[in-house]
Amino acid sequence: MGKEGSPSRPRGNTMALEKQSLSDVPIAALATAPGPAGVCVVRLSGEGALELGDRLVPSARGKPSQREGGTFFHAAVAHPLTGERIDDAVILVYRRPHSYTGEDTVEFQGHGGSVPARRLLAAVLAAGARLAEPGEFTKRAFLNGRLDLTQAEAVCDFIQSKTDRAAHVARAQLDGALGQQVGQLYERVTELCAEVEHLLDFDEGELPDTFLSRAADRLAVLVGEVEQLADTWNEGHLLRDGALVVISGRPNAGKSSLLNALLGRNRAIVHAVPGTTRDAIEEGYALNGVPVRLVDTAGLRETGDAVEQEGILRARELIRQADLNLHLVDHSAPWDDVAAGEIDALPARRVLVGLTKCDLPAGGGCRIPAGVMQVRLSVKTGEGLAALKAAMSAALGVESE
Repeated sequence: MGKEGSPSRPRGNTMALEKQSLSDVPIAALATAPGPAGVCVVRLSGEGALELGDRLVPSARGKPSQREGGTFFHAAVAHPLTGERIDDAVILVYRRPHSYTGEDTVEFQGHGGSVPARRLLAAVLAAGARLAEPGEFTKRAFLNGRLDLTQAEAVCDFIQSKTDRAAHVARAQLDGALGQQVGQLYERVTELCAEVEHLLDFDEGELPDTFLSRAADRLAVLVGEVEQLADTWNEGHLLRDGALVVISGRPNAGKSSLLNALLGRNRAIVHAVPGTTRDAIEEGYALNGVPVRLVDTAGLRETGDAVEQEGILRARELIRQADLNLHLVDHSAPWDDVAAGEIDALPARRVLVGLTKCDLPAGGGCRIPAGVMQVRLSVKTGEGLAALKAAMSAALGVESE
C-alpha cells in the first residue's frame, strides 16, 4: 500500500465526490476465468453485501451478516426468487475495511464450469446485486484507499503478464515499490518548495549565503532522480505491451528459417522456391523476459503475382509499425543496388541487419549504412544466434535479466 498523501491518490473533495458516486447497490462478478474448472468464485461487494448474501443461503445456521470477518463456512446456495438449489459452496466473509475493495464482501466458491458459474452469478444478481463493470472492484479498492494508482494499474499488468519477468515487475509494483518511490520524491520536492517559499518572510541579508546554491544542488539531484525514473518507462512499456519485431528481407534471405530457429520449432514453411511466405506469420516469443510479437513477412521484391503483392504490402506496413526491424541479407548472394535500397528505405534507428548464410562463401561486399547494427549468423550452424538475441535486446533497450 502506498503512503497516505501520495500524489497518485485523489485527495480532499475529489476523493469524497468519487466515493459518493459509488452505487449503494452491491456489485457482483465472476472472479475466476469462465470455462471448465474445479472451482468458480463469484465475488459480491458493497453496502449491504452481507445482508444480500443472507438471501442466498436460507438454510445456513449462521448467515454472512451474523459472522465475523475473515471466516468461512459451507452451505447450499439457493436462488432467492425460486428457492431452487443452485450449488453447494464455500462462503467467505470479509468485513470492511479488511477486504480487497475496503467494503463488506462475500465470496461464493462453487463448482467450476461454464453453466454452474453462470447459474451461481445469476442467483447473486437476482438477490439484488448488479453486474460489476470491468475493473470496478479495483476502482473501488483505489477510491477506498486500499490501493494507490500505481498499484491499481499493476493489478491489470500482473493478470495480463506474458512472461515471468513481466509478472515479477508487476508484482513489485503491486507491493507498492513504484508508488513509494514516487511518494518519496513528492515529499522531497514539497519540502524544498516550502523552504524556498519561506524566503518570502526574510530579507536578503538575513539568509545564509549558501542557501540558494544548496537549494539548487538539491533540486538538481531531484531532477536527476525523476529523469532516471522516467527512463524506465520504455522497459515497462515493453513488459506490459510487448515489442513488435518484424523479420524482413528479400525472398530466400532466411526469414522463415530464422523464425523457426528462434522459436525452436518448425512454425513457418521453408522452401527454396522464392515467394513461399505470402502472408505475415506471427508468434509470441520471450526475449530476456520481455514478450515479443515476432513476425515473419513476405519477401520484398517486384512481382506480378497479385496475392504475393498483397503480402508485400502487408509486410511494408508491419515494417512501419515495428519496434524493431530485423532485416535479413543473404551473405552468399550478390550485392546490388536493389538490396541497398531496401535497407536505406528502413527507419535507421529501428533496424538490425542480419547477414545470413555465413557458413557459405560470400557473394559480394554488403554495403551496410553507417550506424546500422549488424550481426553475422547462420541458422544452419547456429553461428551468431546468441549475438543476434543480444543485439535485439540492446536495440530494444532491454537489459538482461
